[in-house]
Amino acid sequence: MWRLLFLSSTSLALAACSDDGGGSCGPKNAAEFGLVATNGSDVSLTYGGLVSGPNHDCPDPAAPMGIESLTVVGSLSGGSGLVNFCIPRPDLLATTPGRLGFDVKIIDLKGDQNSCSLTINTTAVPSGTVTSDGMCNSGQGTQGYALAFNGNIVLSRTCNGTTDMVPASLSGTVAVAGM
Repeated sequence: MWRLLFLSSTSLALAACSDDGGGSCGPKNAAEFGLVATNGSDVSLTYGGLVSGPNHDCPDPAAPMGIESLTVVGSLSGGSGLVNFCIPRPDLLATTPGRLGFDVKIIDLKGDQNSCSLTINTTAVPSGTVTSDGMCNSGQGTQGYALAFNGNIVLSRTCNGTTDMVPASLSGTVAVAGM
């Protein structure tokens, strides 16, 4: 009987310390400011300081009981700007790549650079994938996790009253702190 209790306690401890994909919890060596939106020439916006929490902003009605959507917010490095994502099913993102724009929704992305204002063009559908590493308890662990982006977006750039559209990649691995 004691052996069963010991194994049960050990199993619970291991479950609390492993991510939903079977590894260890936390962002590991992900950069604090590691998410970059760039067109490779004159636009390069780097985001980080990401924090996530279950704010119920984009719930999936098909999610199992107890699975809450995550809101992820961060800021632009060295300037004025922010980034905001919503993840309806963090339990799925913990084990399989998600589609940028669908499984990881871009709510807002903006920044200033070279006297120009840049913001996500919400009429253009993003493409690409997002994966997570070290995500525990569907992203609600206090130890945080990492997100890796490999996708494409379109930015609206306004300079001196003139606006144009700038295709950009959204890539990099960035640490996300838990609440």
